[in-house]
Amino acid sequence: MESYALLIAATLNAGTVLAIASLGLLINEKAGIVNLGAEGMMLCAAIAGFATVVHTGSDLMGFAAGMGAGALLAGLFGLLVIWLNTNQYATGLALSLFGAGFSAFAGIAYVQEKIPERPNFAVPYLSDIPLVGPALFRQHPLVYLTVLFAIALVWFLYRTRAGLILRSVGESPESAHALGYPVRRIRLLAVIAGGALCGLAGAYISIIYTPLWVEGMVAGKGWIALALTTFATWRPARVLLGAYLFGGVTMLQFYLQGIGVDVPSQFLSSLPYLATIVVLALISRNPRWIRINMPASIGKPFYPGA
Repeated sequence: MESYALLIAATLNAGTVLAIASLGLLINEKAGIVNLGAEGMMLCAAIAGFATVVHTGSDLMGFAAGMGAGALLAGLFGLLVIWLNTNQYATGLALSLFGAGFSAFAGIAYVQEKIPERPNFAVPYLSDIPLVGPALFRQHPLVYLTVLFAIALVWFLYRTRAGLILRSVGESPESAHALGYPVRRIRLLAVIAGGALCGLAGAYISIIYTPLWVEGMVAGKGWIALALTTFATWRPARVLLGAYLFGGVTMLQFYLQGIGVDVPSQFLSSLPYLATIVVLALISRNPRWIRINMPASIGKPFYPGA
């Protein structure tokens, strides 16, 4: 029973990383912008957050530094694709490659560094419940805040005027522009907000998830987060569900190894990516369903003077 509780707890922990990044990318895509640079932003945020905690000892400062790094890179990406109308896909790939290289260079001095011992978080009384307590109520506060943020994002997108404007910019920027809304500024704010969340996810990896710095430690989670937005058909609640599903697949490899299942470790390590491919292949079999849910102007440049 204890092993099941640990598996559930690890699933929530791993899923939180994917959920935070995916919700950020969802905001981008709701505004009509595709950012393939999530992996690079998360790596830069991971080293920024880790280095900040090494020098300050403050997790909050580390998270702020990660969010700042992600927002800065996303802002540069936004200026290129929104104002200079560079290709969104090529620019995103360039950002991802830049982030991988820059984080490796900046992180050389921090490979052997250690951060202060992580405190043990537990919800009073609830954490003592057998099985349920260790599984659900001994998580970092950011795990619970992520769930609350997903709920708040649903309310924002579908129950507020600002959310309606954001979605209208992603559906028909020409119409939004004709009504007097500053489409480019709205898109830039969405991109920066999404980048900040990707940065938070990257900082969470290096500060809480695996409290150390190793080159390339994001290990494809940015790409999985990007795929999750399509898997969830651009719905925040489904993003949350999908993140925990893929988090469970990621943790399953360690669980199976722990109980002595004789499966090659290389195969187990590939499970999250294999699951991503399978899910996307299944979704792609119904293109009409994707078209109904996908923002109509996603990935398309907007020329206000045209």
